[in-house]
Amino acid sequence: MALPFDVCIRGAGIVGQTLALLLARERLRIALVATDSPPPEMADVRAYALNAASRQILESVRCWPNEAHATPVLRMQVHGDDGGQVQFDAGAHNTHALAWITDVPTLQATLADAVRFQPQIEVVSAPVPAALTVVCEGRASQTRAELGVEFETTPYPQHAIATRLECEHRHQQIARQWFANGNILAFLPLGGPDGNSAAVVWSVKADDAPALLSMPPEEFTQRLQDASHSTLGALHLCAPRHHWPLQKAQAQRWCGPMPQSPGNHWALAGDAAHTVHPLAGQGLNLGLGDAQALARVLHGRAYWRSVGDLGLLRRYERERKAALWPMLMATDGLQQLFARPENTLQNLRNWGLKGFERSGPFKQWVTRQAMGLS
Repeated sequence: MALPFDVCIRGAGIVGQTLALLLARERLRIALVATDSPPPEMADVRAYALNAASRQILESVRCWPNEAHATPVLRMQVHGDDGGQVQFDAGAHNTHALAWITDVPTLQATLADAVRFQPQIEVVSAPVPAALTVVCEGRASQTRAELGVEFETTPYPQHAIATRLECEHRHQQIARQWFANGNILAFLPLGGPDGNSAAVVWSVKADDAPALLSMPPEEFTQRLQDASHSTLGALHLCAPRHHWPLQKAQAQRWCGPMPQSPGNHWALAGDAAHTVHPLAGQGLNLGLGDAQALARVLHGRAYWRSVGDLGLLRRYERERKAALWPMLMATDGLQQLFARPENTLQNLRNWGLKGFERSGPFKQWVTRQAMGLS
């Protein structure tokens, strides 16, 4: 007879797999619900900017990729739409990197290998009963909907377009971002310290997205080259373009009792609990923070408490909502500020960028927050 599971994790993405590995170290028996992989033509072209806190979490489960797939960012340059500019430098904080740009397929494959060799984890094709069910299914979570959890969503009038580029010039381990005409373009360095490839995240007006997606590759790359002021020279598109609508969202409740399962409870984590605008590159950092916080709360429970104890889960919910709120407000405020075309606001935001660049201790504090060093 099969042993019962302590935790069922619905969703085998990066957050779900990381949580499974963290909880397996507690000698808990984990069921990880995985769906079929996407077909090759839908390969994931995204890359994530992971901070020092996320690196520490992934290293703790021995899943940090090598430098070829986790490029250290030494500097970040942010350009406004009227001369305003902010630059962040790892050397100013006595740290090896501001962040690491991580290839998503490589990270997922590394986690999958670790899961495969962890005897406490069983990958299953459908949910199973457990004292605790953790929902890590992403922003469109079906389980969250079935539980009747309200997902308070504010759509942005933007779509994100993601792809990959080969560039004429090396990226020099600099992440670059341009705010212009209501759009936000980011070039994230890939391929290691000496690489010349970049992951692109272009947050564009929703009405402009269809035309950009249907353009011939040469015309699309010319648009990117113009928007980036040819900073990395001639560009070559080397991956398909994918897109998705952008939103700010947060679940009203992050935990509760499982219907028709007395004594069993559920919790949300990752994009199933919250989504933020990608302009700060903090989405996955927040999700991995969820996984770490939940694992820590369960680790510290009294021996007589179930892993599904509602008091523990509410403690996790309070902690993570408090951590989410500043990032949710900051990204939402920046998106709205740079989306407005009025000259008065243009002057205000560029004045703000210049002032922030000269703000000294405040700039250092904000940078360390984003780096996960608070």
